[in-house]
Amino acid sequence: MTTQSYNFITLFRKFIKDTEKGQRLKKDGKKIKKVSVENYRNTLKHLENFEQSSGHSITIRPLAKYSKVVLQSERKYWKKFYTQFTGFLYKEGCFDNYVGSVIKCLRAFFNYLLIEKQLPVGNFHKEFFVVQQEIPIVTLMPEQLQFLISNIEFEKNLPVHLQFTKDIFVVGCAVALRFSDLIAIKWTNVETKNGETYLCVQSQKSDTISRVVLPDYVLSVFKKYEKYRKRRSTIFSGISLNRFNINIRAIVEKAGYVAQVGKVRSKQGVSHKILHARTKKPYRFCDLISSHVMRRTAVTIMLMHGVPEITVKQISGHSGNSKAFYRYVNLAQTFMDKAVKRHFEMLNNSLG
Repeated sequence: MTTQSYNFITLFRKFIKDTEKGQRLKKDGKKIKKVSVENYRNTLKHLENFEQSSGHSITIRPLAKYSKVVLQSERKYWKKFYTQFTGFLYKEGCFDNYVGSVIKCLRAFFNYLLIEKQLPVGNFHKEFFVVQQEIPIVTLMPEQLQFLISNIEFEKNLPVHLQFTKDIFVVGCAVALRFSDLIAIKWTNVETKNGETYLCVQSQKSDTISRVVLPDYVLSVFKKYEKYRKRRSTIFSGISLNRFNINIRAIVEKAGYVAQVGKVRSKQGVSHKILHARTKKPYRFCDLISSHVMRRTAVTIMLMHGVPEITVKQISGHSGNSKAFYRYVNLAQTFMDKAVKRHFEMLNNSLG
């Protein structure tokens, strides 16, 4: 019997190409997002570097009608590959969550070979376990957000470009949108009905539609930029994600939110303290601020203020069984518990 084998890298390139062109789709028939394609490309680079480092090509052997001995041999081959490849990633400086995301890409690739290309490559990829570390959620507390919204003196002392960034940030903390959706908001997304003003947006990432009533402070931000309405269709424009993150960290630092909180990442389950790349010191709260904090802050504060979970999910676009969402629930519950305990302590002291 002739043993046929396929070059792993060649098939992986085909996997990326089919995904990018829409020939490989999600289970619901929708096209896979660009961010996933970019993750596949990054995984391909790691695979190519791994082959170059090891001096061996990765091969896939179809397993139709093979003996038990051959199957066991293939299982050992892929277990060895998993161990060596993840070891290579760790030596390259990757941490558990990133390694886990690469392994998810490999599992998606093998499913593509089995289901869409009908290649009998076995189910050995199901033994590629995905390592994960639950990273603490960084979010502003209500009083911190309130300061950024309402402190006029603080805003006046910011340069114009930081005032602009702050405006985007506080709106994001109100409507729970991702940066890509927030920066793409058009005037046509703002609707008035029965005396209330709403923002209606379809998420670029999840395709979910959110409709949220807007508070006065968001409307006042929109009013500031209405003078540009004739020149552009979007309310906000002209700032990249990288520049936005740099600016918002500067704003939060100027606001005095500089408590040392540290940053810990795990490698193979072992925690490592990470120092700031520039200062070589532990991370401060302001150093960990990014565009993701807007959405997290919006969800957390809504939950802390008693907005029902189902309503928050409708606004944020989280699915009904989202694991990420319940991390916000747990965080909000922790702060609510502390507030209630303080209340009972004060009550107890007044009774004593």
